[in-house]
Amino acid sequence: MAVEFYNVKKRKKVKIDESNVTKKTYERKLKDGSVQTRYAFRAVDDDGTNLTKFASKSDWDAVSAKVES
Repeated sequence: MAVEFYNVKKRKKVKIDESNVTKKTYERKLKDGSVQTRYAFRAVDDDGTNLTKFASKSDWDAVSAKVES
């Protein structure tokens, strides 16, 4: 399964194979003191552009990519 990203340099969508994608979570503290967790896929395109795509938890869980620390 390929993950679709938007490459800003190319100004078009690109598909990256799941084997070249890593998963990452971002956590931040909100003003009310709670913690928000965001789920993202990360990859590098063939032209060297770093790609990030935020996704829902269910989509993030569905992809069997390596989890980045």
